Amino acid sequence: MQNNNQGAPQPEKDVAQLTADVREAITHGGDVESAVRSLTLKAIHSNGLDIESLKQIATAVVKGAQEGAQQKMTQAGEQSQAAQSQISQAVSGLDTAFAQLAGASKLALEEAASKAKQFSDSELTKTQADLKDLEGVFLDTLKHAATATQGLIAETLKDLLVHAQHNGTAVGTQLKDTLAVFAHQMASTGRAQFEAGIKLTQTTADLLYKISTGVLSGITHQTNRDNK
Repeated sequence: MQNNNQGAPQPEKDVAQLTADVREAITHGGDVESAVRSLTLKAIHSNGLDIESLKQIATAVVKGAQEGAQQKMTQAGEQSQAAQSQISQAVSGLDTAFAQLAGASKLALEEAASKAKQFSDSELTKTQADLKDLEGVFLDTLKHAATATQGLIAETLKDLLVHAQHNGTAVGTQLKDTLAVFAHQMASTGRAQFEAGIKLTQTTADLLYKISTGVLSGITHQTNRDNK
């Protein structure tokens, strides 16, 4: 699910900045979920939609949330409950952002179909495979973060992981619809190779940018409503 964004900054620098931005969002408080969702979408747009980039982004988000929460608890013991809540909000923001990535991929396919365009079979296959791993990336990131730390933050992350495993995730819910559209599209292409005038990953990245900047709000509202 590679996004060939020629104007993208250096990925390592972007990921480090994402950690810092999420940490700041936690320490400042406010609408942490919305802030983290927006930061995640912008990072995806800049760094690419391939699965390795998404793993780095998820790790950076959770690391930033951990660091921000730890900083709050160090400053004052009574901040512990607020820190727990904000870690939860940050994780929810990451989940929602990943769900919106899946939703944007679905929308890109639907828009292409409505214009009688089809993407190449090879690109559909690669993107479908990456999307199937997306919920796993989210859950594995939580699991790794929970085992790599200790104390209240570890307990909070473990609770969030168990809740996600038992009750499902926003990204998992969205993926059911998105992967169904992919299966239909791939069945319709058969063995033939099609080359649309636009690329699926670039179209998806453009839609994500519109979502993150508030230009496109439909997916945002739909995803939030469906997964509350």
